[in-house]
Amino acid sequence: MNRYIGIDIGGTKISVVKGDENGNIAEKIKFDTPENKDEAVEKIFDSALRLGECSAVGISCGGPLDSKKGKILSPPNLPGWDEVPIVHIAENVLKVPAFLRNDADACALAEWRWGAGKGCRNMIFLTFGTGMGAGLILNGALYEGSCGMAGEVGHIALEKDGPTGYGKAGSFEGFCSGGGIRQSAVRKAVEMHEKGIAPSFAPTKEDILRISAKTVAECANEGHKDAIEIYEECGTMLGRGLSVLIDILNPERIVIGSIFTRSKALLEIAMKRAIEKEALTASASICQIVPSAFGESLGDIAALSVAADGLCLKESSK
Repeated sequence: MNRYIGIDIGGTKISVVKGDENGNIAEKIKFDTPENKDEAVEKIFDSALRLGECSAVGISCGGPLDSKKGKILSPPNLPGWDEVPIVHIAENVLKVPAFLRNDADACALAEWRWGAGKGCRNMIFLTFGTGMGAGLILNGALYEGSCGMAGEVGHIALEKDGPTGYGKAGSFEGFCSGGGIRQSAVRKAVEMHEKGIAPSFAPTKEDILRISAKTVAECANEGHKDAIEIYEECGTMLGRGLSVLIDILNPERIVIGSIFTRSKALLEIAMKRAIEKEALTASASICQIVPSAFGESLGDIAALSVAADGLCLKESSK
């Protein structure tokens, strides 16, 4: 059985795991992301060496990056990581093949190989966390596009105005991301306080600074109407964004991570209502929309899937 090393690089946390070809994690080393890039890279590969021998290495990281050249290209959440040849470094240190994918593509591979998208030929994975990005499995293979930019669905405009995400007001990411939910909640809280009404998720004006998607969800789950309305709007916009993807790509399954996994009950009714209104009936009727199978472990398993997929493609091309 092949053993893989998976490296999940995030702006605040990095994890290095060892697992098998079924996506099972045997060992894990996790640490805060050092501010200095060189220190971070050294710590990553010291950790990988501690985990022992493997057949291949998979690296998952937020973009932009060049998976073909194996380089990380200045992600906004990793200052100083400019043109980092992470695959070359990995292969020099660990002496096995290494592969790099952006986090959305990596998660799509994980869900397709081992999780909620297993058995599908056409599947979409949506991050729905800090941002909104997609990994696309089309005709039984990962689809990256002509320059590796396929799946940037967060940039789709859903309204002329609204919360800002991916640099665009009213975008899919603006409405459907942790930051977008926070923006909607802050706007609503300011309006309510101006009318002399205390929102459940920000009882005082000082509390506005502490609003997050999590705090709003907690109030919504307690039954507070003002918080429920924010998640209903988000669910409606999620359904509208999904309708675009359903009509264009005709997937059999859409797997959604992070916020959807935690708050499905708050989003699903409005989401389904929007899909019923917006999407082609034939396409919507065969598309299942489900949460991630892996929850908080998805990033680690995604990195393993990059190694497994990369080695499989490498061996099949011989």
